[in-house]
Amino acid sequence: MPDDAPSILLHDVRVLEEDGGFSGETDVLVEGGVVSAVGSALAAPPGAPVYDLGGLWLMPGVFDCHAHVALSTMNESELLRAPVTYGVFEAARNLSVTLDAGVTHLRDAGGADAGARRAVAEGLAPGPRLQICVKLLSQTGGHGDMYSERLGVEPDPVFRDLLTTADGVEGVRLAVRRLLRAGADWIKLATTGGVMTPHDTAHDPGFTKEEIEVAVAEAARRGKAVMTHAHGGEGIDLAVAAGVRSVEHGTLLDERQAAAMAAAGCWLVPTLSIIRDLIDSTLPENDEKPLAPTYALEKVLELRECFGESVRIAHAAGVRIALGTDWLERRQHGRNLEEIALLHEAGMPLEETLLAATSGGAELCGVDDLYGRIAPGHVFDAVVLGEDPSDVSVFRRPSAVLEVFKAGAGCKTGSTLLAERGPAQRGAAE
Repeated sequence: MPDDAPSILLHDVRVLEEDGGFSGETDVLVEGGVVSAVGSALAAPPGAPVYDLGGLWLMPGVFDCHAHVALSTMNESELLRAPVTYGVFEAARNLSVTLDAGVTHLRDAGGADAGARRAVAEGLAPGPRLQICVKLLSQTGGHGDMYSERLGVEPDPVFRDLLTTADGVEGVRLAVRRLLRAGADWIKLATTGGVMTPHDTAHDPGFTKEEIEVAVAEAARRGKAVMTHAHGGEGIDLAVAAGVRSVEHGTLLDERQAAAMAAAGCWLVPTLSIIRDLIDSTLPENDEKPLAPTYALEKVLELRECFGESVRIAHAAGVRIALGTDWLERRQHGRNLEEIALLHEAGMPLEETLLAATSGGAELCGVDDLYGRIAPGHVFDAVVLGEDPSDVSVFRRPSAVLEVFKAGAGCKTGSTLLAERGPAQRGAAE
């Protein structure tokens, strides 16, 4: 933490505890950006402000473990026309609204590079702390292959910052090493097809057993893990057997595969938000342009038939679940906490859902020693809610997030909470 990180005392706030429930009104003392105590009648250090948060709720900063914060559209013509610098400024906006939503950590699933991560870390742009995979790695003809028949270009230059392809054990090894050289914290594979590419389906496998194994091994040599885009079938089987850390989407997951994931310690990041938006955008009453292109509409209808089922199956099998939205359009960034409501509605108990969004995400991302809890020794990244989160509809209302803390500093754009609730001085005896 920086030496000038603030020291503050939050008074009489309900705090998310390690069992996923909220405490009665209690105090939280933050010194140097780190929680130093949680309890009653705590004393603030000399000169430190005290904020009375009576009647409010406090939870750790949310982890979105699958989003594309550098993307604002998937419309090819728009991407071709826009200057590169415009995309950079839109990415900065996306980072800012995502932080304002309460997301203090984000695992970017393709598009954000080492420059974005550095800009946030050095304070050049407000945003959640970033872990990046740089690009999605696909086999030729797989989900991440956006080959342009019209241009005869591979990959399509519109998506070259998002996707790359490799084939064969040595080809995959080289591609993984190049992504690590580019600063990847994670390697992301596509081990099945998907919705948004024209030449594959969610059932189609991507990469062979040997190709997946070499990707996992090369990442592990550098202390990194592999996340995989996979909907179902052989692509999940091979990925889990090879030792991937998390399966992204998993919409066609079955009970046998869930049992294998649980036994292997492999996580599921269901990304219900993007799937819900894809489905909703195809409904006749929706007056916005569908998110999915025409060739993908049949695939979207298939996902509608099993929406949320993977969460029920995974939860019943004991698979660890983390929150991820897969947001990739400007109209979506900043709505990240909706995923909490969707996970709960898909069958996860509320307490487990809140932990999946906080301490679970921290564990998946390998930073749970410092983040994801309101507890002594943990960095004070937190969200203040003005409405009772036992009603999950709260997470569909961005206005419910009154303040966001990052390393002890309030950082939500336009928030007046701290001005309204303090500062004041309070002694330990009061």
